[in-house]
Amino acid sequence: MKYLGQARVHVAVDCIIFGFDGDDFKLLLIKRGFEPEKHRWSLMGGFVQPCESLEAGAQRVLKQLTGLEGVYLEQISAFGEPNRDPVERTISVPYFALIDIQKYEAQLSSDYHAEWFLLSEMPSLIFDHNSMVEMALTRLRYKAALHPILFELLPEKFTLPQLQTLYEKLYDSAFDKRNFTRRVLSTGLLVRQKDKEKKRSRKGAFYFKVDKEKYYSNFEACLKFIPNLEKLLGKTGNWR
Repeated sequence: MKYLGQARVHVAVDCIIFGFDGDDFKLLLIKRGFEPEKHRWSLMGGFVQPCESLEAGAQRVLKQLTGLEGVYLEQISAFGEPNRDPVERTISVPYFALIDIQKYEAQLSSDYHAEWFLLSEMPSLIFDHNSMVEMALTRLRYKAALHPILFELLPEKFTLPQLQTLYEKLYDSAFDKRNFTRRVLSTGLLVRQKDKEKKRSRKGAFYFKVDKEKYYSNFEACLKFIPNLEKLLGKTGNWR
């Protein structure tokens, strides 16, 4: 049984893959290997198969490129302008993903000529992929100000200066060290370790780990890491 008189529409997923290497917040892009727009920079994407859900399709696409499973994925609004793909009518449902670059960079597939880019140096992308990145970044900035989502980008052990650098790079802004530390520690999410990271200073900085039980139970609680969010997002709106 089929719906008569209805045109076929393809459904695709595109993955906006954000990463943090300890110093910079970055975006993973690939060189498109086929026409149209062959050899231009693109998000990693693919068509949803008949037997899989949207999220399963996004997980499959992400694994093809990074070899990773269990990565944080979040869906954003669909893109469905009639002429967004010049070949056939295609609706794309984007997902943004968060990964720790230093831990997983070696697993990237060489088939796609993938490279990490600073957001300020991102090239022009195919179709409407630039708009997808902008939407995903806005969503991430809002959510990261209220929920501990950025811990997904960090290694198991990290320092408070590393955490602050991550937030500052995402929001392209400097935060007061004392206030930031106070806000983060007040959540009760972090457990201080006995050892220190001493590569960046002689005194060193204590390592911390995330209390996983509190992390998952408080994930949707409003933690308010970032003050004056609306003002800050107005500043970061012109990130390109």
